[in-house]
Amino acid sequence: MRCMRIAVLAGITVAASTAALALPAQADIPARHHTPAAQCEYPADVLDLTNWKLTLPTGEDEDPTDITQPDLATFSAKPWFQVTGDCDAVQFRSAVNGVTTGGSSYPRAELREMTDDGEEEAGWSTSEGTHTLVVKEAFTALPKEKPHLVGAQIHGGDDDVTVFRLEGSKLYITDGDDAHHHLVTDDYELGTEFEAKFVARNGKIDAYYNGERETTISSDGDGNYFKAGAYTQANCDNSDPCDDDNYGEVHISSLKVTHS
Repeated sequence: MRCMRIAVLAGITVAASTAALALPAQADIPARHHTPAAQCEYPADVLDLTNWKLTLPTGEDEDPTDITQPDLATFSAKPWFQVTGDCDAVQFRSAVNGVTTGGSSYPRAELREMTDDGEEEAGWSTSEGTHTLVVKEAFTALPKEKPHLVGAQIHGGDDDVTVFRLEGSKLYITDGDDAHHHLVTDDYELGTEFEAKFVARNGKIDAYYNGERETTISSDGDGNYFKAGAYTQANCDNSDPCDDDNYGEVHISSLKVTHS
């Protein structure tokens, strides 16, 4: 049975509002064609979320809020998960004081890949078939003191396999525990949209940035799945102030997964 658990905490309001918010450390993003609000009331009106579930940085200790289908199709949680004011992207925000999962000390507002119209958790092998994630996103805010944020990843059974990770102005592609495996750019500017792409096949993962292959990672494992959103790599132990106004944020305008 599916259920939608929504914790009413300081800083969270579940609503369909698309009102613009004051964002610290947010870059000026060029205005785009405005879509009437009625056409993008929920994030699922902007992104195809059929085969995803959402984890928010709210809830109880080590038990964050999860939203699954069909509830995710008509769900919005200001400011953690909502459409942008111009209706061309979805805002994912995770504050340093957010609730974390039992397996991580960092909070997230992040999608997890599912199957069967959101009924089952995805899990695939890098050595069987071809598995591709393409996401267009922009990092729009970083936490203070430890400005580290993950925007897309392949996760294995127990840990992340590879991620797109921003540290200040340096954008990296990781390889397991090697957070600095490959430097994509050292002058990333907040608000700059880019295309991140993972292609997993034949025991390897090719990682692309704006259509160019950046690195290939060896990975021969089962139980893999894609994730996308704002996985803030900071918490109240290493980032101050410890409140809702200190956060990592990502805007995603396009999200596509294929398996063949």
